[in-house]
Amino acid sequence: MTQISFGERIGRQGKIRLGCSAVLFDAKREKILLTRRADNGQWCLPSGGVEPGESVAEACIRETWEETGLKIQVERLTSVFSSPDRLVIYSDGKRFQIITINFEVSEIGGKIGLSDETTDIGFYSIPEIETMDILPHHRQFISDTLAGQDAAFIR
Repeated sequence: MTQISFGERIGRQGKIRLGCSAVLFDAKREKILLTRRADNGQWCLPSGGVEPGESVAEACIRETWEETGLKIQVERLTSVFSSPDRLVIYSDGKRFQIITINFEVSEIGGKIGLSDETTDIGFYSIPEIETMDILPHHRQFISDTLAGQDAAFIR
């Protein structure tokens, strides 16, 4: 199971890992797509690590496809999250400080469905999201996206 630790400086305990996440609205821009993680049961935005040989936008497109079955295009950068207070500890003991690039995206095709990484998927309103067990930093990504500012937040 993945553990996420906040609130204390992690120093140089882990390696740096680059990730991306996608905020996808429904057609009316009233709801946001979330998936439920198979590993820890928490809700999250489609997200994952950048692989060698791909850009962050390409990684966002790939991860969204793998986790949801939807084809997307990146519309805008909304935030960069690089807090050294965020440490991810995987079940094998590996530790990473994840630097996440968050994008607002739009759907261009595909068919929504589950993957081996997800146990549930759907579009949810902000009031619904507020009651869900969602990864804390993903709440921030959603807020950053909803703020609609031209420049990305750097956190």
